Amino acid sequence: MMAAQRRAAAAGGPERGGAAAGPGAGPGRGGRRRSSTKRSRGQQESRQRLMKVAFLLSSAAAVGGLLGWSCLGSEDGLTEVLAHRSESLQDKFIEVPCSEDYNSHKRFEGCTPRKCGRGVTDAVITREEAERIRSDVRQRIQQRIAQAFGISSASMYLTKPTFFSRINSTEAKTTHDEYWHPHVDKVTYGSFDYTSLLYLSDYAEDFGGGRFVFMDAGSNKTIEPRAGRVSFFTSGSENLHRVEKVHWGTRYAITISFTCNPDHGIGDPVLM
Repeated sequence: MMAAQRRAAAAGGPERGGAAAGPGAGPGRGGRRRSSTKRSRGQQESRQRLMKVAFLLSSAAAVGGLLGWSCLGSEDGLTEVLAHRSESLQDKFIEVPCSEDYNSHKRFEGCTPRKCGRGVTDAVITREEAERIRSDVRQRIQQRIAQAFGISSASMYLTKPTFFSRINSTEAKTTHDEYWHPHVDKVTYGSFDYTSLLYLSDYAEDFGGGRFVFMDAGSNKTIEPRAGRVSFFTSGSENLHRVEKVHWGTRYAITISFTCNPDHGIGDPVLM
């Protein structure tokens, strides 16, 4: 088992447990990993600035633990890759039927999902911007999600937990560290209506394993992370998903979540 290390400052206290923050990375495995000694000083400084700002971005939200599900299928099961790390995607969107998860929550006309699906794009954040992430990232991602689902971005509110995640091959210490179990965001966090992830490192280059997996009937659909890539999806059972175990290196990402209920909204973090 391997541990997910997340950094997030509580806003009103953590929800449903939560993984502990980890200051150091475990040793990577595999010959494909780039040695940090080969990175230029400029790249190292840029990565350090990225991590500092990403940590600040998560400071307005509470981190919560993932709901544990029985693992469905093996990592070697039938899989279709939706987004290869090596390709640059302008916009890719796949519509899926909406689940009934939203019916047990108050509906907000013009925001609560009636069109459901999943998307991935490399056109929101450039690789360079992923290395020097700025405070307008949330607004840009929010606008792209609203465009894809045909709603007004003004009807969406940032919600918690929004967090910066750092995952490596360190052994899990508690069940909350077992990030690889399938789960549904709307079930785990009732406030979620739309989920997005901003990836800050590259699959097969910075880490092995760690792909994002949509678990559909008959086959899995995977997204291979690359720095600057944004994936997003409606948060109900139509998008059951998991993350593959990280075998070597370190996987960095920011989860940015949105709600249609203003009562569950939180303010943007203030970057100092």
